[in-house]
Amino acid sequence: MAHRKRFVMERARFGKAKIFTFGSARSAASYLVELLIVAAIYICLAASALLLPAINPAATPLWPPTGFALALVLLRGYRIWPAILVGSVSPYLMADRSLLEFGSVGISTLLGAFAGTSLISRWSNGRQTFGTPSGIAKFAIISFVPTAVISSTIVLGGFIFASKLNFSDSVVTWLTWWLADAAGTLVIAPVVVLWAMMRRRSFSKWTLLESIAVSALVSIIGILAYSPLIGSDLISNDLNVPLPNRSLLGFLVLLPLMWTGLRGNRCNVATAALIFSGMAVWGFSVGNAPFPKTDLNGALLSLLVLSISVSVPSLALAAAIATRQNTEAHLLSLHDQLNRQIERKTVTLDSVRRHFQILIEGVVDYAIFALDKEGHVTSWNSTAQKIIGYTPEEIIGKHFGIFYRPDERRAGSPTRALESAIQRGKHEVEGWRIRKNGTPFFITGSVSASRDDAGDLIGFINILRDATERRDAEEKLFQAREQLAVSQKMEAIGKLTGGIAHDFNNLLMIIGGSAQIFARLLDPKLPKAIEAIQTAAKRGESLTRQLLTFSRHQHLSPTIVDLNASIKNMRTMIESSLRGNIVYNETVGEGVSLVQVDLAELELAIVNIAVNARDAMPNGGTFSLSVNAVTVDQEIGDKHLGDTFFAIAFSDTGTGIPPNLLSKMFDPFFTTKEVGKGTGLGLSQVYGFAHQAGGTVTADSKVGQGTTITVYLPSCADEQITGKDYSAARAKSRQPQRQTVLVVDDSADVADVTSSLFEHLGYETIYRDSAEAALKLLEAGTKIDLVFSDIVMPGTIDGVGLAREIRSRYPNLPIALTTGYSDAAKAAPPNLRILRKPFDTEALRDFIQEITPARSMRSA
Repeated sequence: MAHRKRFVMERARFGKAKIFTFGSARSAASYLVELLIVAAIYICLAASALLLPAINPAATPLWPPTGFALALVLLRGYRIWPAILVGSVSPYLMADRSLLEFGSVGISTLLGAFAGTSLISRWSNGRQTFGTPSGIAKFAIISFVPTAVISSTIVLGGFIFASKLNFSDSVVTWLTWWLADAAGTLVIAPVVVLWAMMRRRSFSKWTLLESIAVSALVSIIGILAYSPLIGSDLISNDLNVPLPNRSLLGFLVLLPLMWTGLRGNRCNVATAALIFSGMAVWGFSVGNAPFPKTDLNGALLSLLVLSISVSVPSLALAAAIATRQNTEAHLLSLHDQLNRQIERKTVTLDSVRRHFQILIEGVVDYAIFALDKEGHVTSWNSTAQKIIGYTPEEIIGKHFGIFYRPDERRAGSPTRALESAIQRGKHEVEGWRIRKNGTPFFITGSVSASRDDAGDLIGFINILRDATERRDAEEKLFQAREQLAVSQKMEAIGKLTGGIAHDFNNLLMIIGGSAQIFARLLDPKLPKAIEAIQTAAKRGESLTRQLLTFSRHQHLSPTIVDLNASIKNMRTMIESSLRGNIVYNETVGEGVSLVQVDLAELELAIVNIAVNARDAMPNGGTFSLSVNAVTVDQEIGDKHLGDTFFAIAFSDTGTGIPPNLLSKMFDPFFTTKEVGKGTGLGLSQVYGFAHQAGGTVTADSKVGQGTTITVYLPSCADEQITGKDYSAARAKSRQPQRQTVLVVDDSADVADVTSSLFEHLGYETIYRDSAEAALKLLEAGTKIDLVFSDIVMPGTIDGVGLAREIRSRYPNLPIALTTGYSDAAKAAPPNLRILRKPFDTEALRDFIQEITPARSMRSA
């Protein structure tokens, strides 16, 4: 990863190194000095190379400028090209060569260096290529192709065009120059790059001494093996006697190279390889063994093999050792860091363990103890000792099943608790356990499975609480509630008896008084007495029916009906039970919802609930009805339900019922209304009807927010319904409805008279006391066939304004106006019909037939 980052930074550096771009005069001067130094060094190398001719003045066994140019571009970027070009052509200018010759030399060196740098930067981590053995191998390949190939090919072409070489000799010459460029690149470039990149901080005096010693030893071996000084006048010829094959001494260079390579010092290895190759070139120039002048091609090949063998393997070995050393140093650093982290984590863990122990010891209400995977106790807090009685020494190591009763242990309850904790993660426990002294106590708590980061089970955590006192209190509370229930039942029976006695005494008074009137047959009060007897009888019948419904002894005639359709058909009846300032919302599905009930009792129950909601909203509000299919298997109210039920929810926004009275709202004769405004049997009829139909009823209320009463009725399964029953249920939902008239008048007395006239004609009526209330009713989706409104009404909208709003929003809905004030009719548009007050039934019938001929409004 580090090599990759360095490679990206290297490429970024090359991309930003623009040619001849200077940020200031100082940077321009520095750049110029850099070019002069590089050019001077380059001129010296090129001139020295020309002093060692092998074939002709332009052919040498090693060509240093190519390797030096590649190293300069790797280190300084492409902007160094002027120095390389000047340094390459200067020796040829001084040697009075042609423009084509020195131009081809300079361009070939520059292009070869650019091509090699580009490939090394893209393929081998740039100037970091000498950091790994694979990078060195890639560098060697790139040195041969394309660096040496481009350099030697361009130079060869230039010399051929300058007529300095024959085309027939070009192959041999190109091969010679190619080998010279490759050998020079392999030897020169690593030395320049490695020493330039060496960190000054890591260069100690011992490193300097080591470098000097290695260089001196390699120089001595090179002199002994290849130097022409042996056998010359400088050194006695007698040395040739003991060293007839002295070139074999060159193999001794492996010792310092391997030693330096094993030390991982790439700079010393590259320097030693350069020195030794230089000694070999020195011997090659004079034809010493093993480079005889008689076989020049063989000598060149031997020199090339020697250069590659000395530089590449030893450099790769040093890179491998250096990489390993860096890796070991990095691993040691990581090891030290991990050790320090482990020490810190250990200290933290000890601190957390102490804090946790203090915490669990501070919990005074819960027994907390840990278990191993088999259920044996491994830790025990002081509260556990206080509740159960065992000390840590007595219980740790024993199975926690010792806390269970003997029959539970035989039944395997402890094992099942652990298995449940493993499967679910946590198992709630509640029941009786045994203390150390043998006394039972009631506990509540949990057993949780404890797992490591890999998800493997390591044990269990038990958290228990002594709930014996709470259980005793609950049992006492249950007994008190039972006693209270008995007392309430007795109170309800007493109210029932007193109410029945009071009402029946009144009935008997009416019947007895009317009987006395019958004794006087000529008495003119006889018709009124008969009416009183009929009224009292009907009231007695209704009272008896409500009492029997509550006691669930009423004789019912249940049939299969479509619940949704039946409730929709009852909309007019429900709205007539409400006041004009109450908005009725209905949410009923379109599907067939079949139930088996007494339809008359269902309608009576819904009306009773609507009347109670109306009385709970004296200032107006919203009454909502919704039907939903529910699947329950639980206790609802005082009844256990299962399978599919239809829940009919009735909600109002009234005053609500206090919690202390909510449980009594279904009791017979219980009412919160004033004397004479309620019998207290309305909701008791709902209660009896729901239970006798196989369902139940619940109530939820909050003071100031309203009340919701929900009636649950069982659904009839499809396989239990015969075709005849299903057809009957559908037929009930298709029964024709009477058309509905919305009467809008601010006077309730006048509205009562008007409504009675419409009802005499066979219409259903809904009353609203203002135009705003009428528009809200229409917005709620209530089905209305005719709107009959007074013109003069208080508020922001009068009758004429109401007519305009209805014609704008509901163009197909007929509307008629009435008024007893003649001037008020002048504000009405001419196409709006107005019926003058007072009017009778005949006038009303004729007026309706005139304004709605197309709709054919007829009486039921």
